[in-house]
Amino acid sequence: MSESAATPEMPRIERAERRERLKRAPSIAPKTLARLAEQHPNAKTELAYHSPFELIVSVVLSAQTTDVGVNKATPALFAKFPDAAALAAVEPIEVEPYVATLGFFRMKAKAIVGLARALVEKHGGEVPQTMDALVKLPGVGRKTANVVLGVLWNKPEGVVVDTHVIRLSQRLGWTRHRDAEKIEPDLCAILPRPEWDHAAHVLIFHGRRVCFARKPACHECRVSDVCPAAFEAEHVGRKSLPAVLDKKLKAKKAAKRAPAPVSKRPAKKAAKKKAR
Repeated sequence: MSESAATPEMPRIERAERRERLKRAPSIAPKTLARLAEQHPNAKTELAYHSPFELIVSVVLSAQTTDVGVNKATPALFAKFPDAAALAAVEPIEVEPYVATLGFFRMKAKAIVGLARALVEKHGGEVPQTMDALVKLPGVGRKTANVVLGVLWNKPEGVVVDTHVIRLSQRLGWTRHRDAEKIEPDLCAILPRPEWDHAAHVLIFHGRRVCFARKPACHECRVSDVCPAAFEAEHVGRKSLPAVLDKKLKAKKAAKRAPAPVSKRPAKKAAKKKAR
Protein backbone atom coordinates (compact mmCIF):
# COMPACT_ATOMS: atom_id res chain seq x y z
CA MET A 1 0.00 0.00 0.00
CA SER A 2 1.37 3.41 -0.92
CA GLU A 3 2.16 6.03 1.74
CA SER A 4 -0.46 8.39 0.29
CA ALA A 5 -3.12 5.71 0.66
CA ALA A 6 -2.11 4.99 4.28
CA THR A 7 -2.05 8.63 5.44
CA PRO A 8 -5.29 10.64 5.28
CA GLU A 9 -5.01 13.85 3.31
CA MET A 10 -4.81 16.90 5.57
CA PRO A 11 -7.53 19.48 4.83
CA ARG A 12 -6.34 23.02 4.25
CA ILE A 13 -7.89 25.51 6.66
CA GLU A 14 -7.45 29.19 5.82
CA ARG A 15 -6.14 31.61 8.44
CA ALA A 16 -9.38 33.59 8.44
CA GLU A 17 -11.30 30.41 9.29
CA ARG A 18 -8.88 29.59 12.13
CA ARG A 19 -9.27 33.11 13.56
CA GLU A 20 -13.05 32.74 13.42
CA ARG A 21 -12.87 29.36 15.19
CA LEU A 22 -10.61 30.85 17.86
CA LYS A 23 -13.05 33.69 18.44
CA ARG A 24 -16.08 31.46 18.98
CA ALA A 25 -14.26 28.60 20.80
CA PRO A 26 -15.03 29.74 24.39
CA SER A 27 -18.74 30.23 23.69
CA ILE A 28 -19.16 26.73 22.24
CA ALA A 29 -16.86 25.02 24.78
CA PRO A 30 -19.69 23.10 26.55
CA LYS A 31 -20.89 21.69 23.20
CA THR A 32 -17.34 20.85 22.16
CA LEU A 33 -16.78 19.06 25.48
CA ALA A 34 -20.03 17.11 25.00
CA ARG A 35 -18.87 15.93 21.58
CA LEU A 36 -15.51 14.84 22.99
CA ALA A 37 -17.36 13.02 25.78
CA GLU A 38 -19.28 11.07 23.13
CA GLN A 39 -15.95 10.02 21.65
CA HIS A 40 -14.72 8.91 25.09
CA PRO A 41 -17.81 7.64 26.95
CA ASN A 42 -15.70 5.80 29.54
CA ALA A 43 -13.54 8.78 30.51
CA LYS A 44 -12.66 8.56 34.21
CA THR A 45 -9.58 8.35 36.40
CA GLU A 46 -7.31 5.52 35.29
CA LEU A 47 -5.81 5.09 38.74
CA ALA A 48 -6.90 1.86 40.43
CA TYR A 49 -8.28 2.33 43.97
CA HIS A 50 -10.76 0.77 46.41
CA SER A 51 -11.01 3.47 49.07
CA PRO A 52 -10.49 7.23 49.52
CA PHE A 53 -7.17 6.45 51.24
CA GLU A 54 -5.95 4.43 48.25
CA LEU A 55 -7.02 7.13 45.81
CA ILE A 56 -5.26 10.01 47.57
CA VAL A 57 -2.06 7.98 47.95
CA SER A 58 -2.20 6.94 44.29
CA VAL A 59 -2.67 10.54 43.15
CA VAL A 60 0.34 11.67 45.20
CA LEU A 61 2.41 8.85 43.70
CA SER A 62 1.31 9.74 40.15
CA ALA A 63 3.26 13.01 40.06
CA GLN A 64 5.65 12.84 37.07
CA THR A 65 4.74 9.15 36.68
CA THR A 66 2.21 7.39 34.46
CA ASP A 67 -1.00 5.99 35.91
CA VAL A 68 0.02 2.62 34.49
CA GLY A 69 3.23 2.72 36.50
CA VAL A 70 1.38 3.64 39.68
CA ASN A 71 -1.17 0.86 39.15
CA LYS A 72 1.66 -1.67 38.91
CA ALA A 73 3.17 -0.55 42.20
CA THR A 74 0.12 -0.01 44.41
CA PRO A 75 -1.32 -3.56 44.77
CA ALA A 76 1.70 -4.70 46.81
CA LEU A 77 1.85 -1.36 48.63
CA PHE A 78 -1.80 -1.50 49.74
CA ALA A 79 -1.61 -5.18 50.57
CA LYS A 80 1.14 -4.32 53.08
CA PHE A 81 -0.32 -0.97 54.20
CA PRO A 82 -4.13 -1.18 53.72
CA ASP A 83 -5.05 2.01 55.56
CA ALA A 84 -3.66 5.25 56.94
CA ALA A 85 -2.92 3.75 60.37
CA ALA A 86 -0.78 0.96 58.89
CA LEU A 87 1.21 3.37 56.70
CA ALA A 88 1.60 5.93 59.48
CA ALA A 89 3.20 3.32 61.76
CA VAL A 90 6.30 2.77 59.61
CA GLU A 91 9.29 4.82 58.48
CA PRO A 92 9.64 5.95 54.84
CA ILE A 93 12.63 3.62 54.30
CA GLU A 94 10.30 0.64 54.87
CA VAL A 95 7.97 1.94 52.15
CA GLU A 96 10.67 2.67 49.56
CA PRO A 97 10.89 -0.90 48.16
CA TYR A 98 7.16 -0.78 47.32
CA VAL A 99 7.46 2.42 45.27
CA ALA A 100 11.02 1.97 43.95
CA THR A 101 9.78 1.61 40.35
CA LEU A 102 8.39 5.16 40.41
CA GLY A 103 10.29 8.37 39.77
CA PHE A 104 11.50 10.24 42.89
CA PHE A 105 10.52 7.21 44.96
CA ARG A 106 12.35 8.29 48.14
CA MET A 107 10.57 11.65 48.18
CA LYS A 108 7.26 9.93 47.44
CA ALA A 109 7.74 7.36 50.21
CA LYS A 110 8.38 10.20 52.65
CA ALA A 111 5.35 12.12 51.33
CA ILE A 112 2.83 9.29 51.64
CA VAL A 113 4.03 8.34 55.14
CA GLY A 114 3.68 12.00 56.17
CA LEU A 115 0.26 12.07 54.52
CA ALA A 116 -0.86 8.95 56.41
CA ARG A 117 0.36 10.35 59.74
CA ALA A 118 -1.52 13.62 59.16
CA LEU A 119 -4.69 11.70 58.29
CA VAL A 120 -4.42 9.67 61.52
CA GLU A 121 -3.47 12.60 63.77
CA LYS A 122 -5.89 15.21 62.42
CA HIS A 123 -8.72 13.34 60.66
CA GLY A 124 -9.10 10.02 62.43
CA GLY A 125 -7.54 8.18 59.48
CA GLU A 126 -10.20 9.43 57.06
CA VAL A 127 -9.68 11.57 53.93
CA PRO A 128 -11.18 15.05 54.51
CA GLN A 129 -13.78 16.39 52.08
CA THR A 130 -12.77 20.05 51.82
CA MET A 131 -10.11 21.83 49.77
CA ASP A 132 -8.79 23.71 52.81
CA ALA A 133 -8.20 20.52 54.78
CA LEU A 134 -6.78 18.56 51.84
CA VAL A 135 -4.13 21.08 50.80
CA LYS A 136 -2.75 21.12 54.36
CA LEU A 137 -1.81 17.45 54.04
CA PRO A 138 1.82 16.60 53.11
CA GLY A 139 2.27 16.05 49.36
CA VAL A 140 -1.21 17.35 48.50
CA GLY A 141 -1.55 20.44 46.31
CA ARG A 142 -4.58 22.01 44.67
CA LYS A 143 -4.51 19.63 41.69
CA THR A 144 -4.38 16.50 43.86
CA ALA A 145 -7.12 17.88 46.10
CA ASN A 146 -9.38 18.58 43.11
CA VAL A 147 -8.83 15.05 41.77
CA VAL A 148 -9.87 13.59 45.13
CA LEU A 149 -12.86 15.93 45.57
CA GLY A 150 -14.03 15.33 42.01
CA VAL A 151 -13.55 11.58 41.73
CA LEU A 152 -14.88 10.67 45.17
CA TRP A 153 -17.62 13.23 45.76
CA ASN A 154 -18.04 15.15 42.46
CA LYS A 155 -17.46 18.46 44.19
CA PRO A 156 -14.17 19.82 42.86
CA GLU A 157 -13.39 23.48 43.38
CA GLY A 158 -11.91 23.80 39.91
CA VAL A 159 -10.80 21.91 36.81
CA VAL A 160 -7.79 19.62 37.20
CA VAL A 161 -5.14 21.00 34.85
CA ASP A 162 -2.41 18.50 33.98
CA THR A 163 -0.09 18.39 30.96
CA HIS A 164 -2.83 17.02 28.67
CA VAL A 165 -5.38 19.62 29.78
CA ILE A 166 -2.82 22.39 29.27
CA ARG A 167 -2.14 21.22 25.71
CA LEU A 168 -5.74 20.60 24.66
CA SER A 169 -7.20 23.75 26.20
CA GLN A 170 -4.75 25.79 24.12
CA ARG A 171 -5.42 23.84 20.93
CA LEU A 172 -9.19 24.11 21.37
CA GLY A 173 -8.92 27.86 21.89
CA TRP A 174 -10.27 27.72 25.46
CA THR A 175 -7.31 29.66 26.87
CA ARG A 176 -4.37 31.72 25.68
CA HIS A 177 -2.34 31.03 28.80
CA ARG A 178 0.38 28.41 29.31
CA ASP A 179 0.43 28.15 33.10
CA ALA A 180 -1.93 25.77 34.90
CA GLU A 181 -2.75 28.43 37.53
CA LYS A 182 -4.02 30.80 34.81
CA ILE A 183 -5.65 28.13 32.65
CA GLU A 184 -7.84 26.77 35.45
CA PRO A 185 -9.94 29.95 35.92
CA ASP A 186 -10.32 30.25 32.13
CA LEU A 187 -11.82 26.75 31.99
CA CYS A 188 -14.01 27.30 35.03
CA ALA A 189 -15.43 30.43 33.38
CA ILE A 190 -16.54 28.66 30.16
CA LEU A 191 -17.56 25.20 31.43
CA PRO A 192 -20.57 24.41 33.67
CA ARG A 193 -19.55 23.65 37.26
CA PRO A 194 -21.15 20.16 37.26
CA GLU A 195 -18.83 19.30 34.34
CA TRP A 196 -15.56 20.43 35.95
CA ASP A 197 -14.51 16.97 37.11
CA HIS A 198 -15.74 15.18 33.99
CA ALA A 199 -14.10 17.78 31.70
CA ALA A 200 -10.63 16.99 33.02
CA HIS A 201 -11.09 13.23 32.50
CA VAL A 202 -12.42 13.72 28.96
CA LEU A 203 -9.54 16.01 27.98
CA ILE A 204 -6.98 13.65 29.52
CA PHE A 205 -8.50 10.67 27.68
CA HIS A 206 -8.47 12.62 24.41
CA GLY A 207 -4.89 13.74 24.98
CA ARG A 208 -3.70 10.19 25.62
CA ARG A 209 -5.56 8.58 22.73
CA VAL A 210 -5.99 11.17 19.95
CA CYS A 211 -4.57 14.65 20.56
CA PHE A 212 -0.98 13.58 21.21
CA ALA A 213 1.75 16.10 21.94
CA ARG A 214 3.59 14.95 18.81
CA LYS A 215 1.74 13.97 15.64
CA PRO A 216 -1.82 14.46 16.94
CA ALA A 217 -4.39 12.30 15.12
CA CYS A 218 -6.62 15.17 13.97
CA HIS A 219 -8.30 12.93 11.37
CA GLU A 220 -9.65 10.82 14.28
CA CYS A 221 -10.88 13.79 16.31
CA ARG A 222 -14.62 14.44 16.40
CA VAL A 223 -14.19 18.19 16.93
CA SER A 224 -11.64 18.88 14.19
CA ASP A 225 -14.36 20.87 12.39
CA VAL A 226 -14.35 23.51 15.17
CA CYS A 227 -10.81 23.21 16.56
CA PRO A 228 -8.71 26.31 15.73
CA ALA A 229 -5.53 24.21 15.61
CA ALA A 230 -6.92 21.28 13.60
CA PHE A 231 -4.37 19.62 11.29
CA GLU A 232 -1.68 22.03 12.46
CA ALA A 233 -1.88 21.24 16.16
CA GLU A 234 1.58 19.78 16.73
CA HIS A 235 3.18 23.15 17.48
CA VAL A 236 0.34 24.40 19.70
CA GLY A 237 0.40 23.65 23.41
CA ARG A 238 3.77 21.92 23.35
CA LYS A 239 6.14 22.51 26.25
CA SER A 240 8.92 24.88 25.26
CA LEU A 241 12.53 24.20 26.20
CA PRO A 242 13.99 26.11 29.14
CA ALA A 243 15.66 29.29 27.82
CA VAL A 244 19.20 28.26 28.82
CA LEU A 245 18.92 24.80 27.24
CA ASP A 246 17.30 26.25 24.12
CA LYS A 247 20.17 28.75 23.79
CA LYS A 248 22.78 26.01 24.15
CA LEU A 249 21.10 23.82 21.53
CA LYS A 250 20.90 26.71 19.07
CA ALA A 251 24.58 27.53 19.62
CA LYS A 252 25.51 23.87 19.09
CA LYS A 253 23.56 23.74 15.81
CA ALA A 254 25.12 27.01 14.64
CA ALA A 255 28.61 25.65 15.41
CA LYS A 256 27.91 22.54 13.32
CA ARG A 257 26.82 24.66 10.36
CA ALA A 258 29.82 27.03 10.55
CA PRO A 259 32.89 26.24 8.34
CA ALA A 260 35.83 24.68 10.16
CA PRO A 261 38.40 27.33 11.21
CA VAL A 262 41.69 27.35 9.28
CA SER A 263 44.57 26.41 11.55
CA LYS A 264 47.20 29.15 11.91
CA ARG A 265 50.07 26.91 12.94
CA PRO A 266 50.59 25.19 9.56
CA ALA A 267 50.60 28.62 7.88
CA LYS A 268 53.42 29.81 10.16
CA LYS A 269 55.47 26.69 9.40
CA ALA A 270 55.02 27.25 5.69
CA ALA A 271 56.19 30.88 6.08
CA LYS A 272 59.38 29.77 7.91
CA LYS A 273 60.21 27.23 5.17
CA LYS A 274 59.82 29.95 2.54
CA ALA A 275 62.19 32.27 4.44
CA ARG A 276 64.88 29.56 4.46
